[in-house]
Amino acid sequence: MPLVVLHLLIQAGLIVHVIKTGRNMLWIFAIGLLPVAGSLAYVAVELLPALFGGRTAKRARSGMQRMLDPDRELRRASAEVALSGNVDARRRLAQEFYDRGQFERAIEVYRAALSGIFENDPTLLLGLAQAQFAAGDHAAARASLERLHTENPEFKSAEGLLLYARTLEAEGELEQAERAYAEAAPAYPGAEARLRHGLLLKRLGRGDAARGIFKDLLESAELGPAHYRKAQADWLERARREL
Repeated sequence: MPLVVLHLLIQAGLIVHVIKTGRNMLWIFAIGLLPVAGSLAYVAVELLPALFGGRTAKRARSGMQRMLDPDRELRRASAEVALSGNVDARRRLAQEFYDRGQFERAIEVYRAALSGIFENDPTLLLGLAQAQFAAGDHAAARASLERLHTENPEFKSAEGLLLYARTLEAEGELEQAERAYAEAAPAYPGAEARLRHGLLLKRLGRGDAARGIFKDLLESAELGPAHYRKAQADWLERARREL
């Protein structure tokens, strides 16, 4: 059988599979317009995960789905809010807006969710503060974090500690920010908190202390697993440049 005919049959079979299994109809265009790349993508994203599963396959599928239909999760989250209006649905919708860089929309959704028994929910307040900081409203982000701490003193969050230090630095409260970074750094799982602490120490004229942090950060990374160095590559490279 000629190779061209075989490939056409494979394309047709994949398109039939898309239709019969209710997959996203955009796959038909991908397979038809990009015969090789589209077919391979469909096999990798839709067929192999169904056969073998696994985190890597699931991540590949999620990434491809976002590429083919980038508004899918936003539509789903919006529909959940319209149908149920519950706080989890609102949180997911706010996160979708945040991930898209639509910070003001995220702030609106978080504020709407912070009502009733969830008026001082720590997860929602942290999300609100993150969106406010990303939108450039550092004073509002600081106020949200302080409200979170006041209303939920038992709540612990490494992300929250780091964000609070960043809000203090952004507002020019450098000495307070330095102390906040010193508190955040040991609890934070990545290299960002320690790197930012070192940068602020350098800004405050405490060069020796800053270099000590950069050196310790790089040495500890060398002793850690490869996946950590890969995930933290940008922060580690910045530390090398600072040294």
